[in-house]
Amino acid sequence: MNITEANINQAVELLKVLINTPSISCEEGDATDKLQMFIERSAPIQFEIHRHMNNLWCIAPGFDASRPTLLLDAHIDTVKPVSGWSNPPFIPTIDGDIIYGLGTNDDGASLVSMLQVFYAICLKPQKYNTIFLASAEEEVSGKNGIEAVIPHLPPISCAIVGEPTGMQPAVAEKGLMVLDCTAHGTAGHAARNEGVNALYNAIDDIYWFRNYKETKSSDLLGNVKMTVTQIEAGQQHNVIPDKCKFVVDVRSNEYYSNKELLEIIKENIKSDVEARSTRLNSSSIPLDHPLVKRAVEMGLKPYGSPTLSNQALLDIPTLKLGPGDSSRSHTANEYIRISEIREGIKLYAQLLDGLRL
Repeated sequence: MNITEANINQAVELLKVLINTPSISCEEGDATDKLQMFIERSAPIQFEIHRHMNNLWCIAPGFDASRPTLLLDAHIDTVKPVSGWSNPPFIPTIDGDIIYGLGTNDDGASLVSMLQVFYAICLKPQKYNTIFLASAEEEVSGKNGIEAVIPHLPPISCAIVGEPTGMQPAVAEKGLMVLDCTAHGTAGHAARNEGVNALYNAIDDIYWFRNYKETKSSDLLGNVKMTVTQIEAGQQHNVIPDKCKFVVDVRSNEYYSNKELLEIIKENIKSDVEARSTRLNSSSIPLDHPLVKRAVEMGLKPYGSPTLSNQALLDIPTLKLGPGDSSRSHTANEYIRISEIREGIKLYAQLLDGLRL
């Protein structure tokens, strides 16, 4: 594939447009509009642009149903800006090699880099079909994101999910399950020895979450991690609380489905437990998959990712790979380096050019 400095400049131009167009999860419409207009104006050849709600995708010309199909997915939504920004988060600020702005690192750099590589694939056909997708609602694992798009697409063989990984291939990622737990007691006067303190009952269960160690540890993802992150109890200082609510963040490895972990938890604690969702399971790609083998041949180093992405919602082999650093995501003064975008486009092209799936 022929990647030039013009591709880099065009990627940066689009990134500035996206920074300047707020696209908080579930409110991505304006950004999707801008992306569509940009593609209509910049695409090297003409192809159809498809849209479902705030998701947008394009299929490379020459689609052949007898060939495998690769999906290039990056999300167009962002989290809400946190406090502490030195510059306005929705105004692109360039300082030498650095571009500051909300969504630069997560996930604008992957999106604009993937689009340029998709353009290159359109000009140099491969032995597989390619679909570029800018998906919505990734940051909230929303039902109107990639899950809503998949039924509208041809069958997908595998996918690259663009996320800030430093252009190292994440071959597995932890799943996520959020639990709402309620410990019960009996109200009474705090000055007398009466009532049953729900807060104390909750402590016993919280202790279990803190100390539980499952038997199946993953080489890539380590142990299942359970963390109590919120707690609420009591109405006033002199009343024994009859109810204590707490929230648990559960990060699963590939050996346990969320449903299996939920059953283990219910068997071991006394509090009522309700999972907000069990659909965001751990995901992985076989190490002998052509995408992984090509990445290794390029000198890239596979690893397991602790963070969640659209991989959890795709029931196909997926590789998470993109420019940027996950530690910058969801922070004040989020940024990406132009040199990282340049490297990202070139490494994506090297990975995909001539690939046999």
